[in-house]
Amino acid sequence: MLFYGEPSSTDTLLLVVETGNTTTSIVVFSGSECLEVQKIPSLSLSGHDGLFGSLAPVLIKYPVLCDAVICSVVPLLEKSISDYLHRHLTGQVMTVSSSMRLPFMLHYNSPETFGADRLALCALCQSLYPEKAVIALDIGTAITVDVLDSGAHYLGGLIMPGLDLMAKALHEHTARLPLVALDRQETLLGYSTVDCINNGIVLGCVSSMEGVVTKITSWLQKECNELDIKVIATGGSAPFIISMLDGSPVVEEMAVVKGSRILFELNANFSS
Repeated sequence: MLFYGEPSSTDTLLLVVETGNTTTSIVVFSGSECLEVQKIPSLSLSGHDGLFGSLAPVLIKYPVLCDAVICSVVPLLEKSISDYLHRHLTGQVMTVSSSMRLPFMLHYNSPETFGADRLALCALCQSLYPEKAVIALDIGTAITVDVLDSGAHYLGGLIMPGLDLMAKALHEHTARLPLVALDRQETLLGYSTVDCINNGIVLGCVSSMEGVVTKITSWLQKECNELDIKVIATGGSAPFIISMLDGSPVVEEMAVVKGSRILFELNANFSS
């Protein structure tokens, strides 16, 4: 069952563990203030030794920390992190999911398949822009686009491959194309195979983001009568791509982490 509501603030310490396909963020909050951020490869959390080596130092450094929220798109890591924190923390350990009380109305055919990272991003968007329509871009391993209207209703979204997935697909599904480390293009057209791949992927991503934002903005204006529309971007590749876009989306590198904190507070207060 889905709910609409607003979180209220707390000054107690909270551990947020955001596990993406590539990178995991381990963050400690005191209320809305971020005290510490660690970013590690998600693969390093595999096994007990990896969990202990990554999480134990944080728990030792902050002995009064008792609550945590996990936002994960990797099911196996989600379970192992949850089990570990349940064993070592005395407070609430939550996992972001569509069954939580949400600060927006989620209209989705299969809400249980709606990614935890997308839930947290939408929660932050609603918190930052409560009476505006928002187009939220998460440009990471995959690229997701999610849209909220000014009444806090989820309108739908898009999912497409990210930069690294595009590069790996060209390399792994062709006989001779190399795996290319992507960088900002120096020229419009490439003059070598490496440059052609780099420029094609980067320019293709930039152009698709511009086209998607333009089309959704037009749709929101014409079909939904939305005149005040914000665009927010997050994800590992967001600063790189957004720097080349026309317009000025807001880049919030810790959007999913901050949205997870909001969801924890909303649900902790609801259940207390």
